[in-house]
Amino acid sequence: MRYPRAMAHLPSLSGVIGGLTAVRELVRRKSPPGALPGVLEPTAEGRPTTVRVLGYGGNDFIDREIGHLDELLSIRSACPVVWIDVDGLGDTELLRRLAETMGLHPLAMEDAVKAYQRPKVEVYPEHLFIVIRMLELEARLDTEQLSLFVGPGFVATLQGDRPGDSLDTVRNRIRTGRGRIRQEGSDYLAYSIVDAIIDHYFPILDELGGRLEYLEREVLEGSDGSMPARIQAAKYDLMTARRLVLPLRDAVASIVRDVHLAHVSADVQLYFRDCLDHTRQLADVVDSYREIANGLLDLHFSSMSHRMNEVMKLLTLVSSVFIPLSFVAAVYGMNFDPNRSAWNMPELRWHYGYPLVLGLMAVMATGALVYFWRRGWLR
Repeated sequence: MRYPRAMAHLPSLSGVIGGLTAVRELVRRKSPPGALPGVLEPTAEGRPTTVRVLGYGGNDFIDREIGHLDELLSIRSACPVVWIDVDGLGDTELLRRLAETMGLHPLAMEDAVKAYQRPKVEVYPEHLFIVIRMLELEARLDTEQLSLFVGPGFVATLQGDRPGDSLDTVRNRIRTGRGRIRQEGSDYLAYSIVDAIIDHYFPILDELGGRLEYLEREVLEGSDGSMPARIQAAKYDLMTARRLVLPLRDAVASIVRDVHLAHVSADVQLYFRDCLDHTRQLADVVDSYREIANGLLDLHFSSMSHRMNEVMKLLTLVSSVFIPLSFVAAVYGMNFDPNRSAWNMPELRWHYGYPLVLGLMAVMATGALVYFWRRGWLR
């Protein structure tokens, strides 16, 4: 059962409020108005830049973190395929020199380094530029941009928001020689990277589904006043996922449809078609979860309304029992003097007047309860 795990990671109310902030962050991370296109400017937000190069071809393999770009040129001359893995975007000068060395277009480099980008595919004469976002799920859904350059004999990946990624499986396949990755070109390496990131979406969406199941169970069993905010947080996470999955589906579809696409062979396009199928599955899952989340909010308010109706029903029944009793008590609570007139409450002179009135009230209350029971109002 996944409910305890889902409950442990559900966001608190303070974390829920960040949904709109996350959306506004998309605007704040754009380049400032009037910025020169294709110019890399220093930023205080980037982490220190490290460059690791994985070169391979057949049985040859090199895995080295380099400190100077001359080492990259020597590895590239020795290996048919090199993967330039850039982690951290704080060293703008190093990134600029890397772009010049590998012939990366300035506009693509600007998108890779500074601006928040939707998943997309852009074709340049020297290379193919792919933007894809990696997902991480803790209290909230978080994303990190990965920029992918695919050219003749090389793949360059740039990421910088936080340490770690979902590409260790690809690195291990290269290091151990598992599969056909060492026998293929740079386009197959690009496919492997994209496929690994897309595959990483599935367990994250599955975890989101577990959270929705737990929220649904809480709503049905009786929820507190924080439930609307928690459901809204889940809706924000699903909105973020949808904002990434749909353009990613379109981007992969553009690779599959373009029969004359440079830097990607027809054979590798067939593999990208499998990625396209996965993105379609992801889009279906996200849309289904969004419908469930929208239904949860309606279910919560319906449940609250039903419980309120039950409370009002109980109060009404209690009032219906005590109203006639209050009437009898009010009648005999009037200060009429039976000594003045025989018509002034002669019951006050009865020897058993008090128990008779109490008995009458008990009969009235019992009769009302029996009537309510037979009508099914107390069940």
